Amino acid sequence: MPRIISSELGSSPFQQLFHNEVISHKWSDLSEALSSEGVLTKELKENVRRVLAYGNGCTYCQTKGRPSKPENLKESYAIAFAEVFLIQREKTEETTFLVLKEAFSDEEISELIAFICFTTAQQYFGAMMGLK
Repeated sequence: MPRIISSELGSSPFQQLFHNEVISHKWSDLSEALSSEGVLTKELKENVRRVLAYGNGCTYCQTKGRPSKPENLKESYAIAFAEVFLIQREKTEETTFLVLKEAFSDEEISELIAFICFTTAQQYFGAMMGLK
């Protein structure tokens, strides 16, 4: 059970943790923009999200399952980067980026890191609010 009473806003238990309509809409818009197909596939991002769910301790996010087996090299690198991020966080070393550049363009790296950072914020929010 969440630590606060759910609001009338939003259609999911996560969205109902927001009691400010402006924040709720902006948060949802950014979430949708980052998780939709971009220079990275939705499937790659979903696998990264699943890795992060376990590392960030969001029980609500974990209910969607564990990561699936990577289907290609980019997905393998993205999952590995997410796992390294969970260990190193903001202290991610330059050598990690050099490895990432073997499989990703700068545009793809930017999208991946934006997705990882925002997803981590969402998962921390869910975990801190006691969302199950």
